[in-house]
Amino acid sequence: MPHDALPKIKAFKVRALRVPMTEAHKTASGEITESPLVLLDILTDNGISGHSMVFTYTPLALEPTAQLIRNFEELLVGDPLAPAAIEQKLAQRFRLLGPQGLVGIALAAIDMALWDALARLHEVSLLQLLGAGERPVRAYGAVGYDGVDGSARVAERWAKRGFQGIKAKIGYATVQQDVAVIRAMRAACGDDMAIMVDYNQSLTPTDAIERMRVLDEEGLTWVEEPTLAHDYVGHARIASASKTPIQCGENWWGTLDLQHAIAAGASDFLMPDVMKIGGVSGWQRTAALAQVHGLRVSSHLWPEISAQLLCCTPTAHWLEYADWWNPVLAEPIRIDNGMAMIDGALGSGVTWNEDAVHKYSV
Repeated sequence: MPHDALPKIKAFKVRALRVPMTEAHKTASGEITESPLVLLDILTDNGISGHSMVFTYTPLALEPTAQLIRNFEELLVGDPLAPAAIEQKLAQRFRLLGPQGLVGIALAAIDMALWDALARLHEVSLLQLLGAGERPVRAYGAVGYDGVDGSARVAERWAKRGFQGIKAKIGYATVQQDVAVIRAMRAACGDDMAIMVDYNQSLTPTDAIERMRVLDEEGLTWVEEPTLAHDYVGHARIASASKTPIQCGENWWGTLDLQHAIAAGASDFLMPDVMKIGGVSGWQRTAALAQVHGLRVSSHLWPEISAQLLCCTPTAHWLEYADWWNPVLAEPIRIDNGMAMIDGALGSGVTWNEDAVHKYSV
């Protein structure tokens, strides 16, 4: 399709929501009881709309993020539906401010919605637009900071649904407590279950190295973010001292952070968050860098769009599955025996349950 024949951006529709969690999700850093979400619809002059959703972690950032996304509308109205060109336009405009924080979230929301609209224009899925083929994607289930008994119960629930992997929040007062949780989950699920753990940045590098000497005996698939996300040198020290792979990435802002982490040897695996890494455009650069460096890529949250992006990632590893936002989705991703099924998806697979959106709007 010639560039001048592409639909033009007509308007933004932005809505802020607070969606209660079915079950509170506990971490070493606190408890999450609701999801503050911003929904974006980008409308074009031929009737095609693209959809995306972003998560602000705290309600305090909800309205500022929604307003910031609304502010971008005047920059893009009248532009052709060309996601890569628009990404470069916005990157140039905001180079001095940078792609972090609320700006990064807003840029990613726009990027994801544009790619969704372009795929819908061609009546294909996002992965087909990007040249990949559909396939089931292996997913793991999330276990919170739920103690020995609670973690075992949740892990067993995932196992009964056919999941082959689980990831638990740890970071208890002692490494012996961490180990007790891991062994309780192993007893509940069996030796074939892949078990990952996440410290949520709660340790110093020195403390993490000491704990890894113990955790290295537990057969874990990875240990995630043992120290501060942007302490690349600290993570490199931990990775160098550990037999168990270290996993990082969900808090990296854009591919420049990714490049710094790779250069430092900060992580054995990569776990980009499509919202923080720069949307679909940022993910594509991440997948290319990961392939060049031979690094396996797993996703953080956003299972609908992440499953499709993993299909486009040569070194794809695991999909993180969470159903936190299912209430506001018209068609949440289907899970069959622990595999995410994306057959028949249109665009990024994100459309709204308007009754639920109205219910949770603020």
